[in-house]
Amino acid sequence: MLLHVVHETSYRYTPAVENAHHVVHLKPASRGGQTLLHYALRIDPAPVQLRETVDVYGNSRSYFSLQAAHDRLTVVADSVVSTSTANPLQSLLFASPGARADMPWEQVRDQFRYRAGAAYDSASEFLFASPYVPLNEAFTEFARPSFMPGRPLPEAARDLMTRIHTTMTYESESTEVSTPAVEALEQRKGVCQDFAHIMVACCRAMGLPARYVSGYLLTTPPPGQPRLIGSDASHAWASVYCPGVGQWLDFDPTNNRAPGEDYVTLATGRDFLDVSPMRGVIRGGAQHILDVAVTVKPLTPDELRAIQGDAIHQAD
Repeated sequence: MLLHVVHETSYRYTPAVENAHHVVHLKPASRGGQTLLHYALRIDPAPVQLRETVDVYGNSRSYFSLQAAHDRLTVVADSVVSTSTANPLQSLLFASPGARADMPWEQVRDQFRYRAGAAYDSASEFLFASPYVPLNEAFTEFARPSFMPGRPLPEAARDLMTRIHTTMTYESESTEVSTPAVEALEQRKGVCQDFAHIMVACCRAMGLPARYVSGYLLTTPPPGQPRLIGSDASHAWASVYCPGVGQWLDFDPTNNRAPGEDYVTLATGRDFLDVSPMRGVIRGGAQHILDVAVTVKPLTPDELRAIQGDAIHQAD
């Protein structure tokens, strides 16, 4: 599937910002059955410095600096991604409730317990507490019914995802970006960020590596209604490391399903703070108004060629 994603972030400042430094995670990844075909980052006013780097988790990120006074800022990320359902095991697990993988969850937990002289495994970085995902007994208590003795890890993670989905209520504006995961769990409501944080926290509480995934989801407009430009939003889900199958498996507790070709992965990290779409430091601008508009829509090959042609023309 070809998906065209336009993510626009706009700030209006009062009074004007004197100077600013920002970091954005807005470039989709090329991995796991996903290939980035086009990407353009437009910033207004134009920054005096713009550079792209790769962070410690392998995500593309861009840093830019604005040194002149400005009372507005617009950042538009325009991407085209080719996606596929490239994970047969994950598809099998979600298609067949009785499907099993070979490694019990306790064996995975024990594999990541500290042992002197043990070989380093990069997945162990996702075992520990992080700013938005603290260790808390509440997560252990919630997770325990899903992790029955001897249960294969993918099966246990799938059950945990379903329990989060059925127990929690999705409610816009019920939490803020900085709301701790344990608070969202206690009130039993939140948004996709909270659902993902809770699943990550529950897995870590059981001694299992889990990470936060940011991205987008292709939504379907109501029957008879047109797709509205800018009406979509960023999305988030969880990923659990399953060494028995040698890979990370993704779980979306918000929608109780496996991410497929209608998902676009932006970045992965310990929690939202590692992969927030845009953050920075400003001088001035005591008050601001933020507007975010996201559009995700299917694209035809001809439309892709037109976008790529425009990009070449602008470069010339």
